[in-house]
Amino acid sequence: MKNCFVKASLCCMLLLSIFSVAYAQQKTITGTVTNKNTGEPLPGVTVSLKGTLSGTITDGSGHYKLNTSRSLPLTLIFSSVGFKSEQVQVSNQDNNNIQLGSTEILGEEVVVAASRVSESILSSPVSIEKLNATAIREIPTPNFYDALPTLKGVETSMQSLTFRTVTTRGFNTNGNTRFNQLVDGMDNQAPGLNFSVGNILGLSELDVAAVELLPGASSALYGAGGMNGTLLMTSKSPFEYQGLSLRLQSGVNHINKSQQPYVGFIPDLAARYAKAFGRFAFKLNVSFLQADDWQALDSTNYGRLNGKTKAGYSHSADPNYDGINVYGDEITTTFGTSGGYLNGVAVSRTGYQEKDLVDYGTKSLKISGALHYKFTDNLEGIVQANWGRGTTVYTGSDRYSLRNFNMGQYKLELRGKRFYLRAYTTQERSGEAYNATALGTILNEAYNPSATYDANGNVTGGWFAEYATVYNQARLGVFPGSPGAKTDAVAHAIARGYADRNRLLPGTDAFNTAKKAITSQYIGFGNGRNGAKFNDKTNLYHYEGFYDFTDHVKVFDLQAGASFRHYALNSDGTIFDDANGRIGINEYGGFVQVGKKLVNDRIKLTGSVRYDKNENFDGRFTPRISGVFTVAPQHNIRLSFQTAYRNPTNQDQYIDLPIRSNTRLIGGLPSMISKYDLYNTKGYTQTSVQQYAASGDPTKLEAYTFGKFRPESVSSYEVGYKGLVNNRLLIDAYYYYSKYTNFLSYLVLIQPTLPLASDPAFSRANIFATYVNNPADVVTQGGALGLDYLIGKWTLSGNVSYNDITKDSKTLTNAFNTPKYRFNLGLSNRNVYKNLGFNIMYRWQDAFVWNSSFVQGEVAAYSTLDAQVSYRVPKVNATIKVGGSNITNHYYQTSLGNPMAGGIYYVSLLFEDLLK
Repeated sequence: MKNCFVKASLCCMLLLSIFSVAYAQQKTITGTVTNKNTGEPLPGVTVSLKGTLSGTITDGSGHYKLNTSRSLPLTLIFSSVGFKSEQVQVSNQDNNNIQLGSTEILGEEVVVAASRVSESILSSPVSIEKLNATAIREIPTPNFYDALPTLKGVETSMQSLTFRTVTTRGFNTNGNTRFNQLVDGMDNQAPGLNFSVGNILGLSELDVAAVELLPGASSALYGAGGMNGTLLMTSKSPFEYQGLSLRLQSGVNHINKSQQPYVGFIPDLAARYAKAFGRFAFKLNVSFLQADDWQALDSTNYGRLNGKTKAGYSHSADPNYDGINVYGDEITTTFGTSGGYLNGVAVSRTGYQEKDLVDYGTKSLKISGALHYKFTDNLEGIVQANWGRGTTVYTGSDRYSLRNFNMGQYKLELRGKRFYLRAYTTQERSGEAYNATALGTILNEAYNPSATYDANGNVTGGWFAEYATVYNQARLGVFPGSPGAKTDAVAHAIARGYADRNRLLPGTDAFNTAKKAITSQYIGFGNGRNGAKFNDKTNLYHYEGFYDFTDHVKVFDLQAGASFRHYALNSDGTIFDDANGRIGINEYGGFVQVGKKLVNDRIKLTGSVRYDKNENFDGRFTPRISGVFTVAPQHNIRLSFQTAYRNPTNQDQYIDLPIRSNTRLIGGLPSMISKYDLYNTKGYTQTSVQQYAASGDPTKLEAYTFGKFRPESVSSYEVGYKGLVNNRLLIDAYYYYSKYTNFLSYLVLIQPTLPLASDPAFSRANIFATYVNNPADVVTQGGALGLDYLIGKWTLSGNVSYNDITKDSKTLTNAFNTPKYRFNLGLSNRNVYKNLGFNIMYRWQDAFVWNSSFVQGEVAAYSTLDAQVSYRVPKVNATIKVGGSNITNHYYQTSLGNPMAGGIYYVSLLFEDLLK
């Protein structure tokens, strides 16, 4: 497949050469744009040549230069947020000066994501949110990605300072596979994980032109996976945004020192340089961030078999203690009659806190560049490369330290006014990533194995045997050096101290040496592997094309597109079932969309249908029908029926990951179920084991029978209104109802290895977590209301959202993981007085139940306050900003098992359009 990608790339380059024909003498059109009210120059005004792809922006002095081969006269379009757009016909190359009058009218933005064609955000057929370059510059959070939760209906789960996952309309997870994230048209997922690792391979903030978010189902236009939304990030063109831009930001966190004994410093630096030479342009971006990460320190006692919290925060309160963010203590046994006084008592190993195991030195380095060439005003070729490397922490079935994880995306694209051809590849490399739970477990086994056996399989010693022996000696008063019969609690303390006598202590040379050795070996428990490290080198290859036939059809709007994708899974058996060779997966699909305006353009109807096929599953059609009705100027009602589906992810299909010595995460394909004999030696469901444990009644145990493994789908109905009242109040409201079929849920099975009478507590059982389809439909509903009110230069904004799951399975965990209510409230003014501006945003969300394969429980309600004050220096085109996120420093948690986050306070200095 790699050779195929190279060949395709060469073909694209050949196409570029074919299209590179002689063109007319190039002209350079120049001029200046000023503020009609004040006479001051206007920087950042978009200047585009009507009917073409050509465009530029004004520099800090309001000057612009636009190259074209077209003959004069020409029509230029001038637009900028907060000013009335103008179309001007120019007949000369020089001194084409224009004044723009200010207009604080909301809802003027143009979006592309909703229909794949440009349209007003007011008349979008579906709900859509947008952040433009100006809004991104003024956000109060340290970076634009952290500002996404301020958008209407958006949920995030923060696992690390540099790793935040995004979703809408429910089913929030730490690795969200129901939400698409695209960067310049490229799927931003890590192909081995099937979800985006935050913004590690995303855009530098200096290079973001716009961020558009589609809540809810979006497969019809953007392919499988967009069950709960699609995020599209578009970078700046080097033709339009030229010069050198620098962003120098320094921040601090850990102010109250509750997680570490010192304040953390956060250098965040970025540079962008772009230059155009006639028809050729290039850009280069570099950004770097480093910080002391938020720490996951939850020591709550947790019962992994029943998914319930227990009393106590250490082994002194519970000999079978298992802390949420303590690893190695998952290894437990229940003693039989041979345990003496411990008969029927469960005891666990002594674990290690997460802070002693994972790398909290989070960092992110991103380098990207692109070469652009305009063969004509309507034909552009692009070669683009994005590369990112970072250290962060991810929460899946365990906590994973993604140390020096890196990804690269490389794209060739040819695009015109009505079409594009695109080929790209995503190359994932796990670097030095490892499993923290496996590390804790193997550290324990390194100094004292849990059990040793003779040739016949009989226990001859080990940590648990030593524990039992010493405990009984203490109870009988015969433990050497400690005469007198001891109470149960004291005996447990003595037994644990003795069994842990050679324990590797964090911070010692012995501990560090063992940790380094384990994280350098590939993950496994036996079978020649005894480490915690991953070795993932999975690649994705993608080809797609799009054409807008509207100019040819004329009677109605018509667009069509098609794509092909190949996954090359390559983890050397450390993640997937690929120890004996790489696994290839092919997918292909296409869509057609038709639109028509009726009744003097007061009604717009749009219909689309998409077909997608994965070689492991049946193909699926996903239609979408929408209508926008203009009931009055600037007042629109929208109705839509949308469908989406997603194939089981690569991990859902092929994962084969040992996460503890007796616990394994496996894919749901029949080959994986057969590999562990779960068709014949069936496992009991976790729910039935919980019922059995509570009642002691063996009839409560339910053996699980597997059905066919299928893709999941959703049908969603939405009604919405977007309108502008008196050019001052922008209202956006919607209600949705979604029905999921074949919902993919995770299932925990306990597979006995001994007869129930011999092992009633399942202490020797195998535990499997896998993926199955929910036989029952899952139904959700919700809505949101957003208001933006303009008072002069002041903007008061707010939004509230409601999400609920109204029909759920009683036997499978569907992990809705979303608060029923949440709201945002903000106040901003970009120019309060002489270039001084500010932005303040308050966020609140309700408590909710969190379910995952790692931990289950309730996430407390929380609120945050973000704010920034900025001062612009027009003469040097610089902006100074002082701000903070969660400035009250009230620690909160977005999901269980993840760290508590406090305040971040920063100062930034932004220079734009230097050396232009």
